Amino acid sequence: MAFAHPEYLVSTDWLAEHLDDPNVRVFESTVFLRPRDGGGYRVESGRAEYESGHIPGAGFLDLQADFSDNSQRLRFMMPSADAFAEAAGRHGISESSTLILYDRLGSMWAARLWWMFRSMGCRNAAVLDGGWRRWSDEGRPASTEEASYAPAAFTPSADLDRFADLAEVNAFVDSGGSCLINALGRDQHSGADGGRTYGRAGHIPGSTNVPAMELIDPETGLYRPSDELAGMFAEVAPDKSQRVVTYCGGGIAASNDALVLSLLGYDNVAVYDASMSEYAANESLPLVVD
Repeated sequence: MAFAHPEYLVSTDWLAEHLDDPNVRVFESTVFLRPRDGGGYRVESGRAEYESGHIPGAGFLDLQADFSDNSQRLRFMMPSADAFAEAAGRHGISESSTLILYDRLGSMWAARLWWMFRSMGCRNAAVLDGGWRRWSDEGRPASTEEASYAPAAFTPSADLDRFADLAEVNAFVDSGGSCLINALGRDQHSGADGGRTYGRAGHIPGSTNVPAMELIDPETGLYRPSDELAGMFAEVAPDKSQRVVTYCGGGIAASNDALVLSLLGYDNVAVYDASMSEYAANESLPLVVD
């Protein structure tokens, strides 16, 4: 089978042919989550790796510093439309730009920014399939020069339905009226990790598990073929018109699941932005350990 929306991914061949197109904007978006002693993560920008060598002409988008609402306690929360538009425009991105995003860690950080830009009306955003790993494995050129895109005006048209909040998730738990998918790893979903990362073990009642990192072929770094991906979601989300909400720890891995669902033609998908960082912190909310 073919993807319903293949335009959401581009190949390294395509990018190599279009690097000099005047409307193309290429950006790396790598973030590292460094485990802390005693649990949790420390957020570290991937800028140092970007500066050591990146795709020629690419800029760097700092998700935490520039594209998150840092007035909130939780990390990586979606900013307001005005704040998002200001940051995008400052980096030379307009809503009509052909925006290509990549990272060095299985595409989930690129998928997060892709989801955000799509939610704000950037219809020509895409993720580079295989990311930096694929580009470098093929022996393609690298540069240490940062992009110098001229500032642009970004006019947002926010689609609030692309994000879910705790109220919607609680309504699902109460009624089972939508499909809830956990994009975290299998031990985190089952509770076998002991809740080390988010304080409590287990998953939201009624949710199923499609780990974001299993969407990527470990041998190539590319997304798995469309038929394999379709099979991974077929049982947990058989109706492509049904509301589907993805979650993880902080909306990152969940965006990777959401990207693949969109590639496959699911048209009512949302990311629970605060995810387990919010849900597990509230001890009054139920969790299931398998």
